[in-house]
Amino acid sequence: MLYQISHTTHYAYSQPVSLLPHVVRLRPRSDGWQTLRSVSMLVTPTPLQEAVVTDLDGNTLVKLWFEPDQTEALTVQVLSQVETHHTNPFDYVPEAWATQLPIDYPSSLLLQLQPYLGGQQVPYATGVDPIALQLAQAIAQAVEGNTIRFLGELNQRIYAGCQYMIRETGDPLPAGVTWTTRSGTCRDFAVLFVEVCRAIGLAARFVSGYQEGDPNSDDRHLHAWAEVYLPGGGWRGYDPTQGLAVTDRHIALVASPLSSYAAPISGAFKQVNGAQSTMTYQLTIQGLA
Repeated sequence: MLYQISHTTHYAYSQPVSLLPHVVRLRPRSDGWQTLRSVSMLVTPTPLQEAVVTDLDGNTLVKLWFEPDQTEALTVQVLSQVETHHTNPFDYVPEAWATQLPIDYPSSLLLQLQPYLGGQQVPYATGVDPIALQLAQAIAQAVEGNTIRFLGELNQRIYAGCQYMIRETGDPLPAGVTWTTRSGTCRDFAVLFVEVCRAIGLAARFVSGYQEGDPNSDDRHLHAWAEVYLPGGGWRGYDPTQGLAVTDRHIALVASPLSSYAAPISGAFKQVNGAQSTMTYQLTIQGLA
């Protein structure tokens, strides 16, 4: 699929402020799953300096620095064209030693996966959210430890058992809160999915991006899902908001073991007499082919 994306974010301040450095994470990834055909960004006010940076997870970020002059607004518009490739999310052969849980990783791979295991080297380790751990144990027992069935069942339990809601701003809720209340946003469900995977010893990370959505509706939002590292298959996406394995209808922006490092725009301004900001955005996703 070929997509044309226009994403404009506008911050309005209650009084003039001086902008501190910002980080923009709205440049789509370019890898084996999708190819970035073109991208451009327009920022108002014009930054004093900007730099394209590759972070530890291979994401491409743009850092912005501004003049000390005060402004009443900040607008960031990103236009991109992305071609997605994979229609079959299961086009791989898993390593035989990774088909049953818990996975006994080779030591070299285990070392590389540590950030995505939440710092835990073994499943059911202390420090894991107890509600996520309980859910992981229940699903593992139900699927007799089968790795792929575990992921599918987890995806479906969140999708069928939780009510979706829209919360434009704010950090994701803790996994235990989301599962206890059986409601949340896409980012809440993604964090829940990641934490349950980590509780069973599966390396997982948080992904921010877009989803095609209903072509007959103009209502579009940023989306979030999870990716799990499967030996033999690499990183594979699961979208618990929709109960689907990720295919060519998703467009990834960034991925990180921490959801805070996948925020679309991060930054601040110098506080002046309690100045506050409000954020609005406009997003269009057009399928071209």
